[in-house]
Amino acid sequence: MAAADGGGEQTAAATLSSLPSPPQVHSLYSNADIFLRELISNASDALDKVRFLGLTDSKALAGGADLEIRVRVDPASRTLEIRDTGVGMTRADLVSNLGTIARSGTAAFLDTLTKGGDLSLIGQFGVGFYSVYLVADTVQVVSKHNDDATQWVWESKADGAFTVAEDTAGERLGRGTLIRITLREDKPEYADPATLRSLVAKYSEFVGHPIYLYESREESKEVDIDAADGAPSPPAAADVDDVADGDVPDADAKPKTKTVTETVWEWARVNDAAPLWLRPPASVSDADHAKFFQAVSKSTDTPLARAHFRAEGDVEFRALVYIPPTPPPGFYDAYYSGEPSLKLYVRRVFVSDDFKELVPKYLGFLRGVIDSDSLPLSVSRETLQASPALKTIRKKVVRKALDAIKKLADAEVEGGSAGKKGGGGFFSRSKKGAGDDASTPTYSQFWAAYGRAVKLGVLEDAANRARLAKLLRFKTTHTGPRAAGTNLTSLAGYVARMKAGQKAIYYLAGESAADLAASPFAERLLEAGLEVVLMDEAVDEYMMQQLTGEKREGGREGGRVGSARATAPRRSTHPTTTPAPLARL
Repeated sequence: MAAADGGGEQTAAATLSSLPSPPQVHSLYSNADIFLRELISNASDALDKVRFLGLTDSKALAGGADLEIRVRVDPASRTLEIRDTGVGMTRADLVSNLGTIARSGTAAFLDTLTKGGDLSLIGQFGVGFYSVYLVADTVQVVSKHNDDATQWVWESKADGAFTVAEDTAGERLGRGTLIRITLREDKPEYADPATLRSLVAKYSEFVGHPIYLYESREESKEVDIDAADGAPSPPAAADVDDVADGDVPDADAKPKTKTVTETVWEWARVNDAAPLWLRPPASVSDADHAKFFQAVSKSTDTPLARAHFRAEGDVEFRALVYIPPTPPPGFYDAYYSGEPSLKLYVRRVFVSDDFKELVPKYLGFLRGVIDSDSLPLSVSRETLQASPALKTIRKKVVRKALDAIKKLADAEVEGGSAGKKGGGGFFSRSKKGAGDDASTPTYSQFWAAYGRAVKLGVLEDAANRARLAKLLRFKTTHTGPRAAGTNLTSLAGYVARMKAGQKAIYYLAGESAADLAASPFAERLLEAGLEVVLMDEAVDEYMMQQLTGEKREGGREGGRVGSARATAPRRSTHPTTTPAPLARL
């Protein structure tokens, strides 16, 4: 870059490349909408910095104590402005930071990405600011820093050059930065305040500083008819003496006022939602959780369970994850093509809700947010998906979600005497606490909604198979053939009731629990006083093959799952027709 010293203006020209081509732009940003997210994120960082400086130096806030971001657009001129009262930039900052774009274009930055360079560049104008060229013809950056007595304006037409000059004619900022964008003719949607409000609500809803948008609203009011028409008011209709003499004004006289609608422009705050996940879990009430869950799930339901935690270490993040009372529409029908459900934030800035890698498919019903300080606010979703940190987040979120489900299961206890015919062993609600009532979520509710998902997890998630096995619930013959399948038990409950000398769990798969309990295959085992697990879902057979493959006692083969559709009874030791033995867990 060449810069001219001396005089009020300095110019610089690119030495490596001019504005990148569209393919290069989209290799960094896949969606033009995020330009506003990036600019607001930069503004928020500038506000954070000046607030931090103000803790030790009261003069840092001398240019204005209100820390805020304001967005205004003029549709007629296609001009968009983003103003912050942050730390601002000196002339040197403008040249070194913003000059990076014009000086080196995309070449060096793309080279950094391909070589695995540091992407933690949130708040550095040379990266996030770059997205503005997805929508801009011309960009001006007016800035004032406390350490520089002069207010400067940086300008570029994205043609490989920029200018920096003293701003002598513009509004005095006091402190902070004003970005003025002339939008491209093919981007008229960003000149609409309603579009801007939608983008702020989507991407920057939880930014820690107030964001105001200059927008209009319609207001009705009563005005004098003649005044509204611009005509002078006529003389009084009646003299006071006339009224005293009984001359009352005509009741049919025309009204003197009318209602008119005016367009009022004003600043309106658009990000008043609090990031609930940043608060300590103990300080968040059930009512707060219910309200937040309804906001993120777009429903009026109350969650069955939640996991609210903070993870520290190589990857730091906070998460607030909920289990809805019912699966999303089409969850099982579109199991392998369903949409992700968790929102990913980086430093309270929304990144995406389309990361299928955050949780496995069998937990795709989860709703909530994950907010990381370790991830970059990446310019490429694909780059972020390949980040090792994302794999660590996935592992911890899955563990915490399964822990939350287990706590729900632990609240229901298995009663009765193990091993005694007719005893308990089936799930009922534990002793109620002071705040419990009939609406308190139970594991039975969870299992009715997500039992199949847990079974699919056993099939697909080998790393957490042992955890998931403890969450399984089954119909059995323990209550007798007539009542078979009316209660549920865990594998541990079955094991607790096993007869002395029994070496395996017996199960039978078919189309209905009632038919299975009445089948000749179950009859012989029932006569021997053995309990049989009844499986009436198609996924059950495949799932049990995974569990029997985990461990076998004494080298005994699990064999093929028996079916109520078998044509003839065989000896109970034959592995192809009897309920297959499952190793003791």
